[in-house]
Amino acid sequence: MRRITGKARDDILIEMKSAMDSQIGEECNGHSLNNFVEDGGTQLPGQTETDRLQQNKDTVFFRDGVRRIDFILSYLDDKDGEKKQERRREFEANLKKAGLELETEDKSDSDDLKTYFLKIHAPWEVLATYADVLKIKVPFKESDIPHGQDVPLEWLSRPFRLPGKVMRPQPDYFTSPFDKDKIDFFLIKNQDTFFPPSTRNRIVYYILSRCPYHKEDRKETDKKGIKRLLNNGTYTSAFPLHDCRYWERNTNEQCESERYHLYKNWARFLCFYKEQPLNLIRKYYGEKIGIYFAWLGFYTEMLFFAAVMGVICFTYGVLSYDDNLTSKEICDPSIGGRTVMCPLCDKKCSYWKLNSTCLSSWQSHLFDNEGTVFFAMFMGIWVTLFLEFWKRRQAQLEYEWDLVDFEEEQQQLQIRPEFETKCTDQRLNRITQEMEPYLPLPKKCGRFCLSGVTVLFWMLLIVACITGVIVYRLAVYAAFASIMKDSPTKKIHLVGSLITPQLATSVTASFINFVIIMILNFFYERVAIWITDMEIPKTHLEYENKLTMKMFLFQFVNYYSSCFYVAFFKGKFVGYPGNYTYMFGKYSRLRNEECDPGGCLIELTTQLVIVMTGKQVCGNIQEALLPLLRNWWCSRKARKDQYSRWEQDHDLQNFSQLGLFYEYLEMVIQFGFITLFVASFPLAPLLALCNNILEVRVDSWKFTTQFRRPVAAKAHNIGAWQEILNVVAILSVVTNAFIMAFTSDMIPRLVYLYAYHPGSEATMSGYINNSLSVYDISQIPLLSTPEEGAIPAWFNSSFITTCRYRDYRYPPGHQRQYSHTMQFWHILAAKLAFIIIMEHVVFVVKFFVAWLIPDVPSEVKARIKRERYLIQEYLHNYEVEKLKIQLSQSFIIEPKPEVCTATDKHDVLSECL
Repeated sequence: MRRITGKARDDILIEMKSAMDSQIGEECNGHSLNNFVEDGGTQLPGQTETDRLQQNKDTVFFRDGVRRIDFILSYLDDKDGEKKQERRREFEANLKKAGLELETEDKSDSDDLKTYFLKIHAPWEVLATYADVLKIKVPFKESDIPHGQDVPLEWLSRPFRLPGKVMRPQPDYFTSPFDKDKIDFFLIKNQDTFFPPSTRNRIVYYILSRCPYHKEDRKETDKKGIKRLLNNGTYTSAFPLHDCRYWERNTNEQCESERYHLYKNWARFLCFYKEQPLNLIRKYYGEKIGIYFAWLGFYTEMLFFAAVMGVICFTYGVLSYDDNLTSKEICDPSIGGRTVMCPLCDKKCSYWKLNSTCLSSWQSHLFDNEGTVFFAMFMGIWVTLFLEFWKRRQAQLEYEWDLVDFEEEQQQLQIRPEFETKCTDQRLNRITQEMEPYLPLPKKCGRFCLSGVTVLFWMLLIVACITGVIVYRLAVYAAFASIMKDSPTKKIHLVGSLITPQLATSVTASFINFVIIMILNFFYERVAIWITDMEIPKTHLEYENKLTMKMFLFQFVNYYSSCFYVAFFKGKFVGYPGNYTYMFGKYSRLRNEECDPGGCLIELTTQLVIVMTGKQVCGNIQEALLPLLRNWWCSRKARKDQYSRWEQDHDLQNFSQLGLFYEYLEMVIQFGFITLFVASFPLAPLLALCNNILEVRVDSWKFTTQFRRPVAAKAHNIGAWQEILNVVAILSVVTNAFIMAFTSDMIPRLVYLYAYHPGSEATMSGYINNSLSVYDISQIPLLSTPEEGAIPAWFNSSFITTCRYRDYRYPPGHQRQYSHTMQFWHILAAKLAFIIIMEHVVFVVKFFVAWLIPDVPSEVKARIKRERYLIQEYLHNYEVEKLKIQLSQSFIIEPKPEVCTATDKHDVLSECL
């Protein structure tokens, strides 16, 4: 069919509509024009008008088959609908004044017989005007720069590559900001297809978000924008259309099938080993979503190297299993079986033998060995490489996606409608010399103070919850100890060798802490959004950055506080028998926790595995399983009725403005787990890698099949998340150094090996006896003495007069009894020296690598300079040629004075600016 454009098209359509209306009557409700245009004015024998309309329901065009649907608004008729009808009438009238074309689908044609659908089309004049306003870059010359050189052994990567048309859906062009007065300068082959659908829906949404819905005689500044109309129920939804069903191509050759290609080559899990079609993602969803998937894919690729190194370190721990003399001494009946340990709590806990912790000592060796030190230092360097190489990848995408100068051009154009509505004060902008809304300093300070107090309150609430979990640990440990004591009458004795009171307390406390984390997350999301809305940020970028910082601060304390407690506080302030330290004073009877004889590292590993794995499992269930069930139900419903394109998309989930925020937050929290505490669990990067391989496909599947098409948005980087990653990277070096020094037993073992081992040969023989101090049982205070019923049968007070505890103190009878020995101070000095050396080595390497790797590749710099040079050259030549033509015409034709209708049209469009 030949496409009709311009004024001739409108005249023909009017004539066709009049002719058809006179033939079939008013009952067709204007649908005859649709059939006449699309079917060439003919009707097959035996085919009713309803049948013909049903065939054309799955379309992205108006009834005339020519004008493309750029946006959909839906609404319902309800009992309290008079005010809403008035708002819709004024809003739609203002949309028409702005130049948009509207078409309504009656509720009788919808599946539920309740929903009206308002279809919106932006004609060329509107698109050109707002493309000029928004400085949208468009092509003016096809690029002559090659994509890159041939890669050696390219055949090896061929199985992982996608077809060229999918990877590069359109040729590369040199681009320049659109200028309505220089239309012939750009490569405009067809006005209807010059702006891609993602750009069209972005322009239409810009108009919708600023269009007023008040009457002309009442200028109410707060009655503006589609967001307020959605909030007050005037409209139920607003969204652009997908171009086709995801499982089949669009039957209309004039329409793209990009959603189908994305599902086929990207959203299926069987494509997990394939590269991502980033250019197609950017073309269909916009740069902001494209940047997210580029970052997620790059992060997953870099995790592969960390996972391999983590597996190597874990394998070393397994292979060195038999060489672990420390665990052998603990498990030896003649050493660990004869070592009587002091009670770990008051009254309920009894004396116990060291070999009861045999299993936990072997488990601790898997993660606490010489390879762990190397892996901690490797991860400090890996983080730097990841961030530096991502900056280079990001710079390359900025150039390829025309985002190099985006910040400077677009920042002032992204003012939030909420800011314009709530800020009634005006002031003169010194740069633009125009009046603009602003928030006075007293109001800003008041809102900032209230925000700070709220954040502090919720952070203290987290600390209170963690304190409650610690109290649970202290209170329950005694209960577990009394239940699991060495008594053959207890059934739990069958697994007593596997489950120790320490392990039972640690596991149950970790699960309780995880449940508290998930509950608090529910409130944090709402509190963070409320605080950010209260501050009234000026731009969308400022809003997202403020929300990002608040939410990450909440999540950081929420997820990591329990790990920080186990790593840096548990077992560090215990005291010694006869002088124990209590949490809330001596009379609270809640004695501070001691570490397992195998060290606190295994408990940190347990805490990390439960919280990290639990979060990932819950997240995947929420993201994949629930949408799958919903999709199954909707697919059953879809088989019954043939939905129109707008009804199909209306039934999908809405993609909110903060949709990507939660995706970034999930990955950054995971990034913190694998960097801040990775020294305690080298397999954490492997778990993260497996999760992210699934995450990429789950997210792509959700975007392609479960979500409405989001409004395209631009972004040239990952925003505030970049700074958060940098802070976490620096903090990870410090935390891992402290974990290796104070949580791990590596430094005490090395000090014993090289300084305190008796004999000429340096071995770990005798380390256990050296690391345990002696206490006289008769000196234990009455309040700490075990109850008579808690004392095991093997304990004989006549022969056993001393007990051992984990510390370096002088024995009873010494002139400095129970004070720290010189070995304690040597170990402390070695720990501090290790922290200083490790931090300096890693930081020096980090800064050297950051200096060595430039943020922007030299090739990208050269391309940017060449493109800017060509833009200036072509614009100069264009202006010169245009001036020559004007001068030549001035001598031939005298200019006629006439009114420029374009100016009037521009004034109408400016109502929504």
